[in-house]
Amino acid sequence: MIRLLIYSKDRKLQLLLSATLGVDFHVAVESSMELVRRLTAQGECDVVILDFDASYSSLEEQLELFDEIRHLPVPIVVMTDDDRRSTAMELVQRGVYDYFRKPPALPELKIIVRRAHEHAVLKRELANSQRDAQTPLVTTPAGCDQLIGLSARSRVIYDLIHRVRNINAHVLITGASGTGKELIARAIHNESNRAALPFVAVSCGAIPETLIEAELFGHEKGAFTGTAGVRTGYLEQAGGGTLFLDEIGELSLSTQVKLLRVLQQREFCRLGSSRPMPLRARVLCATHRDLTRMVEEGKFRQDLYFRINVMTIQSAALCDNLEDLPLLAKHFLERYSKLYEKPMTGIEPNAMDLLLAYSWPGNVRELENVIQRAIIMAAGTRIGPEDLPDSLRQASCFLLEDSEPGGSFEGQLRNYKVKLATKAVEDAAGNKSVAARNLNISRAYLHRLIREAGEESVVN
Repeated sequence: MIRLLIYSKDRKLQLLLSATLGVDFHVAVESSMELVRRLTAQGECDVVILDFDASYSSLEEQLELFDEIRHLPVPIVVMTDDDRRSTAMELVQRGVYDYFRKPPALPELKIIVRRAHEHAVLKRELANSQRDAQTPLVTTPAGCDQLIGLSARSRVIYDLIHRVRNINAHVLITGASGTGKELIARAIHNESNRAALPFVAVSCGAIPETLIEAELFGHEKGAFTGTAGVRTGYLEQAGGGTLFLDEIGELSLSTQVKLLRVLQQREFCRLGSSRPMPLRARVLCATHRDLTRMVEEGKFRQDLYFRINVMTIQSAALCDNLEDLPLLAKHFLERYSKLYEKPMTGIEPNAMDLLLAYSWPGNVRELENVIQRAIIMAAGTRIGPEDLPDSLRQASCFLLEDSEPGGSFEGQLRNYKVKLATKAVEDAAGNKSVAARNLNISRAYLHRLIREAGEESVVN
């Protein structure tokens, strides 16, 4: 049973929540923040609810109470009588798992508590998998055979796929375009107990807004002008399999509302019909956009964001994961030499050096394109520097020429990347988030490069 700890100074609210939630949860109620802090630190609870009431003290003072326990591995839910949007954004930015207005709707509160607990369990499993990823794998798992890579980051992704495969929880796959988000979704499906059922992939950005609802939900004959017959929508086509919604950040706010209801109620209606149909498919979502920022800007619904983001898998940008580039290049070489009926035996070392030196703004998709072109251009059975695109050779040569002389290729490459990172931070007036965005790399990778440069004094 989930252990729920409630902090409130409202005696009536304490009695109400203890009586109504005590049936489904093990409930403890405290009015002392010191006791809450101690019980949480001792691992005596699974979820904490904090009652923020303006009659107690100012919001800022109550947020300071939250800051005292935010570092502990327990999800925190806040209930508040403050309905300002700025308050909601402040809570989210500080790391609150969820919040709701007082008085609470008890059925909704029970759902939030269960979801918070499930989220915490998955986060702990993720932390464990990242520690376990230090053990090298020889091959990729069976269901991940379309994913190429044996680096530490790839192993973390494989482990997460394995952990979520049979859990009917929503997974959000994030990462830049061309990093294989759909392949991750297919791997989850292929490793799951739904593997024999349909996998339906939908690109939300490729469907006009006027048609997206009809495509998702389907429609009855005569539902709107021009409908000659019944159409089965993607939600129905997926059956008991997997529905993959790619680029979910492209959905309009009105469609987001309808999708949220489907995910909450687990049912939908075809357009032109009032007969509900059960949603039997598992729904996976992906995006290259920053949904957190879109929520802040009012372009993506916060409740939908929480609904689809029970678990996150971050696909790796190629420039952050160069360890896997030789394997990927070999894979594409074998695939397209067979497709083009042009036998190829490998890639020359100096050509591989150029591939490793390039920044790969188009990620794996760009590498695939480069290898295809090189196979076509190659005069012999091995790809040489002259077979690579001029733009790639020029950019890579510039990188190599600017590096310090001597040392290994990897060392020169690392030194140049450190220089790029340092200059980008300087150009961005010390703002690392802007610098990472300008370089098209993750903020974590930028931090790693800055640490290598010994530039800890750079302003955050």
